[in-house]
Amino acid sequence: MLEKLFSGPKSYYVWLLFLLCVIAGCGLVYLDQLQSGLGITGMNREVSWGLYISQFTYFVGVAASAVMLVLPAYFHHYKKFKRMIIFGEFMAVAAVVMCALFIVVDLGQPQRMLNVMLHPTPNSVMFYDMIVLIGYLCLNIVIGWVTLEAERLDVEPPKWVKPLIYLSILWAFSIHTVTAFLYAGIPGRHYWLTAIMAARFLSSAFCSGPAILLLLLFLVRRLTGFDPGKDAVKTLSTIIVYAMCVNVFFYLLELFTAFYSQIPGHMEPMLFLFSGHGGHLAWVSYWMWAAVIMAFASLAILIPPQWRTGPLLPVALIMLVAASWIDKGLGLLIGGFTPNMFEAFTPYMPTAKEIAVALGVYAVGALVLSLLWKIALGVKREAHHFSD
Repeated sequence: MLEKLFSGPKSYYVWLLFLLCVIAGCGLVYLDQLQSGLGITGMNREVSWGLYISQFTYFVGVAASAVMLVLPAYFHHYKKFKRMIIFGEFMAVAAVVMCALFIVVDLGQPQRMLNVMLHPTPNSVMFYDMIVLIGYLCLNIVIGWVTLEAERLDVEPPKWVKPLIYLSILWAFSIHTVTAFLYAGIPGRHYWLTAIMAARFLSSAFCSGPAILLLLLFLVRRLTGFDPGKDAVKTLSTIIVYAMCVNVFFYLLELFTAFYSQIPGHMEPMLFLFSGHGGHLAWVSYWMWAAVIMAFASLAILIPPQWRTGPLLPVALIMLVAASWIDKGLGLLIGGFTPNMFEAFTPYMPTAKEIAVALGVYAVGALVLSLLWKIALGVKREAHHFSD
């Protein structure tokens, strides 16, 4: 199936060349970081996790979201998702690759990553996070490739792959749960010290990940004519609405718990995120209020069925993705570190070089996704599964 990579329109090769140029340019910035150290980022002694770890957290959720297609298709035999499942699985592969790269760039000396394997520490959550991510990556590569090959040959997938599919469903829940434990297990960070952190992570993942998938499939439909199916889009949109409602509800629970109890440690991070400190509005506050507006605006469009299936769907999905990215990609980290355990406020803002390195990782993920989806689209066209 690899031969599918070497045939395509001119725009396909221009896109690949663009991604390679972005990777090369941002790679030079990363080489500067390797030589100069993490001092080129906005991180410091008080804020030891920054943009890289926040993006790692977000894309673990994107990877886990593939289960929203696999679970209905294999547990409830919902056949309408079968045409787009492979795209969700391959998106999960690209997302896990990005997660691994964000961990690499976050380390001042990446070779020290080997210590996790050379000197395993079973009582460390980081050790289990590495295991579940590597396992999930392998599962999606094997399942995706085997099922796509079966589709190309117009035969049923081999029976041995079915247990792996069921295992991947449970594994998807585990990767984001373990990632949530990385945060919730730190007692000095009040913003993260909540029993529903894993539930918040999963609800956020199950709305933003499928939303990203649908937006990309809409783009692919426009460029290639591939049709994921009207019923499949309608059902997945409904799943997104329920997950987003639960996600917003969980955040409102956090607000109620913090402000009704009047516990300063739980109130101060939220006050900082939305109103700044000392009479000065923090830069992240503008982003957080934008996230609130976009979250409720997306729900206003998605909840009514007539709007959810209309031309406003892509707009609502874009706002939903943006809102969830701001919450988990910016607010989560900044709220956790501000104020610190000594009630001091240390501002954090990503530097231009830090953003450039992150964009390089995004470009690598886009490259992996483009190549995998190119193979999948080629097989779909060959097997006459391109549309109804």
